[in-house]
Amino acid sequence: MEQRPFVSIVTPSLNSGRFLEETIQSVLSQDYPFIEYLVMDGGSTDGTIALLQRYQGRLQFDSKPDKGTADAINGGFRRARGSILAWLSADDTYLQGAVQTAVEHLVSAPDAAAVYGDAYWTDVDGQCLGCYPTKRPYTPEMFMHDCGICQPACFMRREAVEAVGMLDSALRSAFDYDLWIRLSKRFPLVATAQCLATSRMHRQNISLRQRRLMFEESMGLLRRHYGYVPLHWIYSYLCHLHDGKDQVFEASPESHKALWESLLRGFYYNRKHPVRFVREWLAMIH
Repeated sequence: MEQRPFVSIVTPSLNSGRFLEETIQSVLSQDYPFIEYLVMDGGSTDGTIALLQRYQGRLQFDSKPDKGTADAINGGFRRARGSILAWLSADDTYLQGAVQTAVEHLVSAPDAAAVYGDAYWTDVDGQCLGCYPTKRPYTPEMFMHDCGICQPACFMRREAVEAVGMLDSALRSAFDYDLWIRLSKRFPLVATAQCLATSRMHRQNISLRQRRLMFEESMGLLRRHYGYVPLHWIYSYLCHLHDGKDQVFEASPESHKALWESLLRGFYYNRKHPVRFVREWLAMIH
């Protein structure tokens, strides 16, 4: 591979010392030689800084208050030198060969804005919970239904990320989903069946700690980008409001109340597409 591209990886962190060293090791142990690693810390007080100081010379880090995770990632991307960008949360990990695989796919698909692979969900102790429901083959329409990319398993071209305006720092939970949608509207993406990363599911991660916010931001961006919120999003959101369950470690039981409420809520969200929504709702109850 001639003139192999430089890859910049950013880890946002805030009091994530419990998991951060495993994350760091997964980056530093990659076999691809042209990697720049930056940790953007939001001002941790849990020993994270002492941990990062032990890795001085092998990574760059900065520790100061930020405006949230997306803001920290954007700050890292602006400092980064690589033509390929990725971010890896402080509780996630890369699998061996992930960066090399991503680079090979992007080099072979010069028009693609990003490559994504499969990923495993793991628990707080790193034990496998199952596979993330990654969508393959890639189609732009897949984002109209769900977020079919597991964030740590995605690598992007800098020029594409910059062209769509980076991450939306106003979002606190669904900023990855929003970025995938905006990229897909302007560029092709490519998928690989190879498993590239692990995503740790625990009650303090962004998706589970802010479950209501995750639903509200995701439904908001579906309305903004596509003008339609699928029924399964509305129903799951209402179930969560009723029972408070995270729907990962604790499943919500079927709720007739939430189902009927979703009909009313769906008319509000999808008032430009009432027939489409009623058909979806009727299909669900049958």
